[in-house]
Amino acid sequence: MYLIREVQETDLNDLYELSELVYFISLPHDKDLIEKKILNSIKSFKSPAKEKYKNNYIFVMEDLATNKVIGVSLIHGQHGTEDEPHYFLRVGQEQKFSESLSTGFIHGTLTFDCEQNGWTEIGGLVVHPDYRANGEKLGKQLSFCRFVYLGLHPKLFTQEIHTELMPPLDQDGNSPLWEAIGRRFMNMDYQEADILSRKNKDFIFNLWPSGMIYTTLLPVEARDSIGKVGDDTKPVKKMLEDIGFSYTREVDPFDGGPHYRAKVSEIKPVQQLKKVTIKYEENLKNKSTYLVTLPGENFSMTKITGELKNSTLYTDADFSQLEVQSDFESYVISI
Repeated sequence: MYLIREVQETDLNDLYELSELVYFISLPHDKDLIEKKILNSIKSFKSPAKEKYKNNYIFVMEDLATNKVIGVSLIHGQHGTEDEPHYFLRVGQEQKFSESLSTGFIHGTLTFDCEQNGWTEIGGLVVHPDYRANGEKLGKQLSFCRFVYLGLHPKLFTQEIHTELMPPLDQDGNSPLWEAIGRRFMNMDYQEADILSRKNKDFIFNLWPSGMIYTTLLPVEARDSIGKVGDDTKPVKKMLEDIGFSYTREVDPFDGGPHYRAKVSEIKPVQQLKKVTIKYEENLKNKSTYLVTLPGENFSMTKITGELKNSTLYTDADFSQLEVQSDFESYVISI
């Protein structure tokens, strides 16, 4: 059985090990940074700040058979403020036509822009490589738990949710778009710029080229990476589109990864969130799979199978590992 819960200080070593296996800006391979993120998350869950951007909520998945954290996802209360704007490239087109030659071209364009009154952001979805594609839909569970939390605590978040997806990178972890544009204006490696941007975003605004960039002038590899996702991210992209997110025609200025957004009220798991009573019953014939919240002071969820009838979810799940009795109220979504 797997338990999704709020991150704890004791998860530091597990998350540090996980950060070594998977590259993710929100899960840096830096023990001190991870510890700071954990402490901020604990504070956000317990006593969130009025300023949404100060709050970060980290959800972890624990394999109860090994008592080890094998996955993580997060919510950032607000991405994009006056002090730390959300920078992006707007993807567009410009049409050129010559009547004398009866010839025209449509050029792809990129325009640098920023947003200072941003949105709640979901991100940081990581599952340990050994646990992927094991039939338990662990990535989907870790993703959907955030929508449950958003639905239960709407005042903590903006009305629109933002997310940024990882683009295809080369075998050395470099971005073709960065090599074509960023390196020429900032004279640093993609990974170096990525790390620097966690602490200082001013250099992006000060050094990035102003005006419109024609993508026809870029190498094919860079042009083809704009708005695309890597193979590992394709299932995430499909899942987001299936539940209501859409591509904004904006991409990350470093790597060209696409940005997606959706209104909270239009996200399907939020719409489907239902309060029920969990009751134990054997010999169920028409079972489906659900993600259910568990009783307790802190937020936690687990996946069970059961049969939903009106406001009661009947299940033969064994909750003994969780020290939870049946007959408890829960918020559930199907997965």
